[in-house]
Amino acid sequence: MSWSAQQYSKFEAERNRPIFDLLAPIPTTSVRQAADIGCGPGNSTELLLNKFPMAKVIGMDSSENMIEVARKRLPQVQFELADIANWSNEGPFDVLLANAALQWVPDHATLFPKLINKLAKGGTLAVQMPDNFEEPAHRLMREMAKNGPWVEKLAHAHQRIDRQSAEWYYSTLRHQTSRLDIWRTVYYHPLQGGARAIVEWFKGTGLRPFLQPLNEAEQQDFLAQYEEALSKAYSIYPDGTVLLPFPRLFILATR
Repeated sequence: MSWSAQQYSKFEAERNRPIFDLLAPIPTTSVRQAADIGCGPGNSTELLLNKFPMAKVIGMDSSENMIEVARKRLPQVQFELADIANWSNEGPFDVLLANAALQWVPDHATLFPKLINKLAKGGTLAVQMPDNFEEPAHRLMREMAKNGPWVEKLAHAHQRIDRQSAEWYYSTLRHQTSRLDIWRTVYYHPLQGGARAIVEWFKGTGLRPFLQPLNEAEQQDFLAQYEEALSKAYSIYPDGTVLLPFPRLFILATR
């Protein structure tokens, strides 16, 4: 799947809020080496660098477009093109930041322990993942994929998200960590432009697996039907504002 840094960055202020909330309570205070995995266009890397200005910070992402934009944004930071599941850098790192990235990587039972093993003693894996897959915006994507002329093309699109429950992460990681904090926050984002604004938000993230297999005409048809469905599922204020609830799951796993 291709990523668009420009599309993703349209709502950067809103996307940055959970990064602040993830970075603030990191218990590791002596940070010499830090990495932003799945760094996207570098907005999370910049906040990581601001949090730990004395650390050597690197970033990595599997998208050439994202890495290109990140390098322009932060030319002083080393960015590499790599896949999280097969990332070979063993660290050790004092902080590993994974903001809105690990839900795209399968097999968390293998992935999370592997990432924790890249930490120095006392280092922290800081993870934030969307927890909104049962919200109307995501549920409607899946329903439309199963009921349109694109059924065969989108047969597996809705299966590409891998995120477990908070209880699962606690049970899986508790014996590998010295400290484990897990919490869930629901953000309410007021967006201007009604249902179309929600479409624009998810075109940069959740809609990608559904749009990628379709040709241009099918994409336009899918988005038009999706927007119509959203307009019925969300309340739109007279000035065109729509309030988008966005739950997110946070994990701080300290080795």
